[in-house]
Amino acid sequence: MKKYLVGGAVRDRLLGFPVTERDWVVIGETPESMMAQNYRPVGKDFPVFLHPDTHEEYALARTERKTAPGYKGFAIHATPDVTLEEDLKRRDLTINAMAISSDGKLIDPYGGRKDLENRLLRHVSPAFSEDPVRVLRVARFAARYGHLGFAIAAETRELIEQMVGNGEVDYLIPERVWAETVKALSEKSPTAYFETLRSCGALAVIFPELDALFGVPQPATYHPEIDTGLHSMMVLRQAAKLSDKALVRFAALLHDLGKAATPREQWPHHHGHEQLGLPILEHFCQRLRVPKQFNRLAQHVMRYHSHCHRAFALRPATIVDMLAAMGMFKEHADLNDFLLACTADARGRAGLENSAYPQAGFLHAAQQAGMAVDTAAVLGSNLRGPEIGKAIRELRIRAIKSLQSSMRNE
Repeated sequence: MKKYLVGGAVRDRLLGFPVTERDWVVIGETPESMMAQNYRPVGKDFPVFLHPDTHEEYALARTERKTAPGYKGFAIHATPDVTLEEDLKRRDLTINAMAISSDGKLIDPYGGRKDLENRLLRHVSPAFSEDPVRVLRVARFAARYGHLGFAIAAETRELIEQMVGNGEVDYLIPERVWAETVKALSEKSPTAYFETLRSCGALAVIFPELDALFGVPQPATYHPEIDTGLHSMMVLRQAAKLSDKALVRFAALLHDLGKAATPREQWPHHHGHEQLGLPILEHFCQRLRVPKQFNRLAQHVMRYHSHCHRAFALRPATIVDMLAAMGMFKEHADLNDFLLACTADARGRAGLENSAYPQAGFLHAAQQAGMAVDTAAVLGSNLRGPEIGKAIRELRIRAIKSLQSSMRNE
């Protein structure tokens, strides 16, 4: 069997990155010969097999021919006469079109190693434009390697712009968009993903809710950066510093969607943008089939980030109602993700990137005070139904009022 290590494992080995998974291409075999050697078939769209011992993926070398719009519109040709060079040519970027033979020799017919050295994301062939998912992949690689100085080659950027212009990007399906996006949110520089898409004109097509924020002004007193789109990118950058969770980063990114819905005559003010943004967020999450936990935290941050910023001025009853609405008095409730996203929002402003955010500590203490109240007397009383909830709420209000008093006296 002629087998070659390919793709990300080769790229990351040359970059000195840890290799977490390995993919292989096999030359000169058939599905029947692979199964005869105890490889288990798993590929749905093209012949892929799992190694009987390592369970790593081994794909038969193949070529592809475009037959219809979208990323599934391909005819696959995988026969023993397909060469390694032909297989590598169908890949997206030159840095992903390298292989290593079993004796350790690098096969690099399209200049991937040179592009790695020059920090360039360059497409292998014009066939790049046949698959709209590759637009997202380039943006994701920008998020992964942007901190190393990688940039998109001018000819690749031009090709992506053409794909946007001719409608190829319109054929992206929600599952693929979300799959690439959640990976990008987990990368070292997630803002590069959205900035790359915007620079190529794709953000307006794929994430119109985010694109609509650019050009929307905010009061310079509170937002020296003024532009809401820039603010959203700054918030995501801060969220990436505070948490490695895609969940937190997602919520931080989308918290101000409602500002694009504010009537222009009210600009640069955005009173009530928290509520205005909720249906926009819901449509966003439904369209991309975003998992419930991402949707839930994003809703909480959108609805209550302004409350969080004004935590010290809020009445105890308002604090109790906010925490209760987010389910933060339940056993094992974790307020931390919400507080991290709000902290990112506060620091995602020009000149305020390193500012303190004591509101987070206060609200965490308020949550603990509310959870610590003794509810036994209430539950053992003659109260019934909604009266029990009202009584427990009153106990929590008193506890948080006492917390506020003790903080003032310190």
